Order: sequence, then C-alpha cells, then structure tokens
Amino acid sequence: MNSVARSEELPGILAREWDVLIVGGGITGAGILLEASRRGLKALLVEQRDFAWGTSSRSSKLVHGGLRYLKQGQFGMTRESVHERQALLADAAGLVEPQGFAFGDYAGRKPGRRQFMLGLAIYDVMAGRRARRYVEAADFAMLAPHIERAGLRGGMLYQDAKTDDARLVLRVLREARRHGGVAVNYLGVASLLREGDKVVGATLHDAADGAAPAVRARLVISATGAWADKLRGQVGQAPKLRPLRGSHLLLPAWRLPLAQAVSLMHPHDGRPVFAYPWEGVSLVGTTDVDHAGGLDSEAAITRGELDYLLVALRWQFPGLDLGEHDVLATFAGVRPVIDSGQLDPSKEAREHALWLENGLLTVAGGKLTTFRVIALDALRRAAPLLPGWQADLRPLPIFDAAPPLSGKALLLDAQQRERLLGRHGADAQALCDAAHDGELSPIPGTQTLWAQLRWGARMEDVRHLDDLLLRRTRLGLQLAGGALAIMPRLRAICRTELGWDDARWDAEQLRYLTLWQRHYSVPQGA
Repeated sequence: MNSVARSEELPGILAREWDVLIVGGGITGAGILLEASRRGLKALLVEQRDFAWGTSSRSSKLVHGGLRYLKQGQFGMTRESVHERQALLADAAGLVEPQGFAFGDYAGRKPGRRQFMLGLAIYDVMAGRRARRYVEAADFAMLAPHIERAGLRGGMLYQDAKTDDARLVLRVLREARRHGGVAVNYLGVASLLREGDKVVGATLHDAADGAAPAVRARLVISATGAWADKLRGQVGQAPKLRPLRGSHLLLPAWRLPLAQAVSLMHPHDGRPVFAYPWEGVSLVGTTDVDHAGGLDSEAAITRGELDYLLVALRWQFPGLDLGEHDVLATFAGVRPVIDSGQLDPSKEAREHALWLENGLLTVAGGKLTTFRVIALDALRRAAPLLPGWQADLRPLPIFDAAPPLSGKALLLDAQQRERLLGRHGADAQALCDAAHDGELSPIPGTQTLWAQLRWGARMEDVRHLDDLLLRRTRLGLQLAGGALAIMPRLRAICRTELGWDDARWDAEQLRYLTLWQRHYSVPQGA
C-alpha cells in the first residue's frame, strides 16, 4: 500500500480479529503467510524493516539440494531440498532457473573423482533424474575457461538452480495477498501481549509515525530468523541460535566470464566456494564465520572475508589477476543457525526447528530452498492451537500459473516475458501496461526493465530508496557505485510514483549512498 493508503487503512486492518500474527518478512514468514492464507486462516504478517531486508535478500541466491550436506550425513535434508528445488523449477519458471555447476578434478586435491561422483549419484537418485557427468581435461577447460590448468585431470558436472532471493520473497507475498493474507513492512513488534503466561498478540511500532497499535491473534509465530532469540527472550527463554555471517562479492561478467558455475574447495580450509553468473554479473561466495556484530544494523563483509574470497579466486583463476579493484559490490547476510556447539561454524546443521514456548511458536534455521516445507511444518504444529481449523496440509503448487502476456508486453522477447511472469506473477501484465515510452527496454548492463522500477515504486510498498535499488530490483548490486548513473532518471520516477519532492529525494539519495558505502562496497583499511 502507498503512504496515503497506509495511513488511512492500517488502523482498521490491525483492529481485525486475526488467527495468526506472523512476525518477520523474510522467506520463512512469507511462506507461512501463503500457506496459512490459502487454507482459510486470517493471517497478518508484520516486518520491522523492509520485506526480505535480512537474510532473505543476502543469501547465496542458490536453490540447491545441499550437496555438501551429504558428506555430513544429512541425507534427509538433502532429499527434501532436492525435491523442493525441482518443485520451484517447475512452478517458478523465470524466477528460479537451472544452473550448471563444474568442479575440477585435480591431481592431489580433495575430494577426488570417485568420492565426488558417488555423492552426485546419490544427488541424482534423490532428484529422480541423471544430471551428472565426468568430462576430460580439454572439455572441462572449455566449459570453465580461465581456470588453473596445472594438474587438471578433468571435471565433474552437475545441476542445481539459482534465483533472485528478494524477488522470490515478494512473489510469495504477492500470492499470499491474493488469498487474503495481509503483509505490512516497517511495522515491528515492540513487545508481546500476554494473558497470564500465554502470548495473545503484540504491541507494534510503526516506523512511519511512531504509533504503537496493539494486535491480538489466536497464535503468534516468530519467523524472525537470526533475530528470533530476541523475541524468545520476552517469554524468558535462553538463546538457541548461532548467528553466522556469509559474505559475497559481485564482479563484472567481463572480468570473471563464466559459462558454468565453478565450485571449488578453498585452499586454506577446504570450505566450498563458488563463482557463478547471476543477473548479468558474476557472484562469488561464501564465507561462514561467527557474526560478532549486533543484528540491529546491516551486516557487511570484513577485510578478512574479502581477502579470503579473493585468495580462492586467484587460486582457481590465476590468469585473470583479479583484485579488489574488480569488485562491483559486496553483500553479507546472517544465517539463523541452531547452535549445537560445533567448533567449526560450517559443521553446524542447517535443519529448521520449531519451539512452542508460552504460546509463542518460533521457527528457526532452515534454507531458502525449503521454505514451503518449513511453512507446512509450522502449520502442523499450529493446528492444535487453532480449535475449529482443519486443513489439508499436503503440499500445493508453489505458485498458481499466471495468464500469458498480451498487448504492449508482446514487444518483449519470450525470455523477457517469462522473466517478468516469474518475478511478478499475474501483476506482470499490469506492469507492462503501466510502462511509459521506452520503459520496456532493459537498463543498460542488466536484464531489469525501466518499467520494473516504476512498478516497484508505485505498487510494491517502497518507503526508501534502498527498498527499490536493493530488493525490488538488484540494481544497487549490479551497477557501479550502487547505480549512480541512473539516479537522474530514477529521480523522475520517484517524484511521480512516490510523490517525493526535491528535499525528500536528496535525503533518500544521501541515506542510500551512505548505506551502500558502509555495507555494500569494498571495505576500507586493513
């Protein structure tokens, strides 16, 4: 809703009787809202910042089965993830896309061909299809140009998938709203409401005007990710999470040209590192370190993590002479991993968990890929707490099919139309119809249309410039300097669609560029 509609409609919305209040606007909360709404529950989701502001816009963007979890014996999680990957590829075409991976087989490096191919065989059995193959050195070098040739014996090829994680959250929320769910950003929980020991709702805090409305619900579900222990603390529970930071680099595709994703084990510690083509750039990740900083400000890559990833790149692609001057942008996210006391952060399990404590149902852990499984597990746990509600909790198609595009949209090629439908669903037609002259063309250097900026500003709950450039689109990660070159044209769009005058634009631009420099650029100093 836009700012005017929000101020007029929000008090009435919050005063309704709710079955479920979901706290947290990442992929877990969005998934629960969708699955609850399509099964008849009156569900409200609130997010203290922007939708997908936290981990769900800062993941590695991979929709994968977790090949490395096989090594840790987590077969159930891998099987579940592979199944959900296949479902997303089928139901979210244009948003979730296949991605080929290549892993070099080098003399003296681990894991060797036999061990790796055995893992891939299990992976394929779980997926119900054969995607693995081994190729000799010459063929592998053609598929993965610029890699280190010394000691190369060949390589293993396999399939996973990738997505735009923030757009996935927004698409899930869009589907949930179509089924009657309500989602509001910049509306956080100040405190939980309780009757005796039982949680019965929450007092909220509206970032727009400081209002503190109270909302009552039959059940409160915390899907706040790495922030879950803060809310659990209000019902007297000890912390259970270990926040782990994963940081990433984005480089121009011409500096790190990739025909396939290239996966490798880091030469220092043997952790998996990957580089793959994403949204017109090359994405490199990831680290896995304890996040010692607070959770109230955005996470950012450290100098040590930057150097760690650059070492891996130079080792795997020695002829490219890559350095920090090649980095377009960086981003870091904090994973909500359940603490089991492992010395090595990478050995912590990634399964999700549910805790019901004094009427507060907390959902923690898990992966982007398995958000539907997590949501359905949460509703199974919630069912006994919602007398009178009965529903079939077997998985439904993740998204309903959107009608084909027509009219002005036919100016786009088939790939562009599929991309729009994947990201915007049934809104894709209205997005194209709303485009001004020339706005159905891509922004130079990206696959994003100018029309997507206009639609995001008009219809997708944008309150700040970073909402538009870092989550509704990913232009702040794809274009130099956080997208400085398009600011004049973007200013005109924001003036029309958001009603921002010169003073508001100047304040938003300064706020965004300061944020980008602190949290999305190359870290300064040693």
